[in-house]
Amino acid sequence: MCSERVFSGGEWWDLCAGPHVESTGNINRNAVELESIAGAYWRGDERKPMLQRIYGTAWESEEQLKAYLHFKEEAKRRDHRRLGQDLDLFSIQEDAGGGLVFWHPKGAIVRHIIEDFWKKVHIERGYDLLYTPHVAKADLWKISGHLDFYKENMYDQMSIEDELYQLRPMNCPYHILVYKRKRHSYRDFPIRVAELGTVYRYELSGSLHGLFRVRGFTQDDAHIFCLEDQIKDEIRGVLDLTEETLSQFGFEKYEINLSTKPEKSVGDDDIWEKATSALKDALDDKGWSYQIDDGGGAFYGPKIDVKIEDALGRKWQCSTIQVDFNLPQRFDITYVDSNSEKKRPIMIHRAVLGSLERFFGVLIEHYAGDFPLWLSPIQARILPVTDAQLEYCKDVTNKLKKYGIRAEVCHGERLPKLIRNAEKQKIPLMAVVGSKEIETQTVTVRSRFGGELGTMPVDDFISRIKLAIENPTSL
Repeated sequence: MCSERVFSGGEWWDLCAGPHVESTGNINRNAVELESIAGAYWRGDERKPMLQRIYGTAWESEEQLKAYLHFKEEAKRRDHRRLGQDLDLFSIQEDAGGGLVFWHPKGAIVRHIIEDFWKKVHIERGYDLLYTPHVAKADLWKISGHLDFYKENMYDQMSIEDELYQLRPMNCPYHILVYKRKRHSYRDFPIRVAELGTVYRYELSGSLHGLFRVRGFTQDDAHIFCLEDQIKDEIRGVLDLTEETLSQFGFEKYEINLSTKPEKSVGDDDIWEKATSALKDALDDKGWSYQIDDGGGAFYGPKIDVKIEDALGRKWQCSTIQVDFNLPQRFDITYVDSNSEKKRPIMIHRAVLGSLERFFGVLIEHYAGDFPLWLSPIQARILPVTDAQLEYCKDVTNKLKKYGIRAEVCHGERLPKLIRNAEKQKIPLMAVVGSKEIETQTVTVRSRFGGELGTMPVDDFISRIKLAIENPTSL
């Protein structure tokens, strides 16, 4: 229920379309909470009078209200903007401009881990990796149709030696140009190319929101060029890759939507039906339940959207798989079939994570900043009881780093404070070193997730960390 009213001419005017209750007496007075106030311009026009907006929430029962307030507090505790600052992961520097992300060393390490895993699974599944430019001649975006259909989301063009260039809002045309560099036979298919490509899209400053809504972001973009009878198998392969990737980061629950042909579209009915059936068959083979979004497809083809569910039960749009009949026609890409005739391939757009920035924000909130050991920017912090143990701590740290473990020494404070600081920074493992540990060439280990693990030789500590990373689990 919502209600937005303004007092004018001696009476209240209702601006809200509803839903409403017939009487406020129908509302449980113990299940109402006023939340905040804010100013709002009449009809969103800053030239018009300022209104006072009061936010509140009403529920059927007091228990539902309490559950909602708990959810709200938990969401606030997990807010990636606050945690990003507290854990020194990233920032938005206003001196550089809104919506542009600065990855700090710890955040950059997490991004590096994500990218390494992403590249590994794509290479294993037959994708070729690409790197393409951040700008291109404006004519390229005329051919693709972006200047006609997407111009409001694109930045102004720039003039270079009397030619107009454009920051890329998408990676698709570049991948098509790579395809067009040579002739292709039907025997070459499927052709799979993938890129972690940074794109730039114009967003109003009021719509920017941490990592979730930015002006520059990196898509985990890929395109598959295939024959009509290969669509089903390629879609199934993308679904398998999506499951493997998302489960690696702790996401096991999905909401799947299959969007079909809209009123305005390109391509013959026959190919739309074949493509839509291929998407359905791939989902059925996978065993994933899905909902049909009738008419919700893009004008250039049907699509599958995957929403992941986080630790609070919130759903986030990440993965998308889209069949495209439009760009192959616009760019006139072809192949030679078995009868030596030119035919047009099918193009599949797909992203698994969506964008690295947004996905990182989701990860921060999903884990509340408590990343699992394999993903944590700092996996172990070595803490000396006094500075007398500092050299030994440095030796231990160097040995851990030699085995690929992200470790650091922290000193200069009393041990209780060093431990508290490590807790605040959500470091998974702490290894305390005193005079006894030096004598026995050991460390005394405490896990954020598993409590006190006891005293052990350094080699055993390394072995346990490596085993937990490989699983991946937590110590």
